[in-house]
Amino acid sequence: MSRHLTTMPLRLVVTMVLLLLASAGSTLAAEPPRLSAELVFPLDAQHNHAPGIVELPDGQLLVSWYRGAGERKADDVVVLGARLAKGAKTWSEPFTLADNPGFPDCNTCLFLDASKQLWLFWPIILDNEWGSALTNYRTSHDYAGASAPTWDWQGVIWLKPDDFQHRARELAKVRLATMPAADRPRAEAFFAEIEASLSNKLAQRLGWQPRCKPTQLQSGRIVLPLYSDTYSFSLMALSDDGGRTWRASQPLIGFGNIQPAVLQRRDGSLVAYMRENGPLERIRTCESADGGETWGEVGTLELANPGSGLDAVRLANGHWVMVYNDTVEGRASLAVSLSEDEGATWPHLRHLERHAEGQYHYPAVIAGADGTIHAVYSYFVPGGKSMKHAAFNEAWIRAGDAL
Repeated sequence: MSRHLTTMPLRLVVTMVLLLLASAGSTLAAEPPRLSAELVFPLDAQHNHAPGIVELPDGQLLVSWYRGAGERKADDVVVLGARLAKGAKTWSEPFTLADNPGFPDCNTCLFLDASKQLWLFWPIILDNEWGSALTNYRTSHDYAGASAPTWDWQGVIWLKPDDFQHRARELAKVRLATMPAADRPRAEAFFAEIEASLSNKLAQRLGWQPRCKPTQLQSGRIVLPLYSDTYSFSLMALSDDGGRTWRASQPLIGFGNIQPAVLQRRDGSLVAYMRENGPLERIRTCESADGGETWGEVGTLELANPGSGLDAVRLANGHWVMVYNDTVEGRASLAVSLSEDEGATWPHLRHLERHAEGQYHYPAVIAGADGTIHAVYSYFVPGGKSMKHAAFNEAWIRAGDAL
């Protein structure tokens, strides 16, 4: 503190600080809407999908995705990456982040933990079916170069959830008893399909794969959201030792809730927003009051979902941003919604994409150090596939769509 401030009355110092904060807030509120967007690489004939994004300490962006002849059925699928230097307009040439030859390497997410260690998470698909997914990770402390980071560790997230078959069966009975009669045949067929897997230990322990980035709690715990296409529900991999060991949370059982994105409220509770993989056509949601150990009932939001991935992020001012497909069919409309009350309401909405001829989906979203919101998403149009990056601010969301 300066010598002049130390001689001022405390009340005057407090007044000056409040005025400075108010001035800063006014400047932020007056910031004009801004949006820039570009493809990460030229349109490509191969399947390019499921990105992750992270901002590194030097301000550059690193994006990940997978590329190959297809998805789980294609053994040539590899995880690629590209960089955008701070202030640059053009992304680097793609480079390999992970490749297990002969096996599909699929959904990616990136994460920079509190110690500035970089993480890459992705599943290896062992038998070309999603139920055999095994989530791998790599870490790096040397990632400031121009191409792939120098990885210092690679491991597998081995999970042994507590036996959940009895809870799942009870919830299935409740679900069937309360749903409209017209929907029951489809639901009964689904439950019959997963019945044998519920008591299978291997099925309970395999097939959990990532999609959205981890959340590091105020306690330091890392919460990695995972989901299973075997059961069509989710769980969290939890680590309380900086990622050295992992264990499974209680599953989030809603029979259709997958690919969770997790945000932490000011009071420490967690909210998971999930893709709807069933007939409800709405974003699924669930809450935890104990750091992700156990989860309540899986419900729905009013926000539409056509069976596609979403992502969400908490901004520095406490507001929440969600990027998602806001339709009940197709992925041609990609929306951004803003909540000022930690997810209770989502009154502000604007579209990144609304073009009938394409698919714009599987977003990953982060907040940069300067307040810029960065979203990257799979961009499929008749001429090929790419990742698209959009950088925008809160004012752009608030401005809404042009008439």
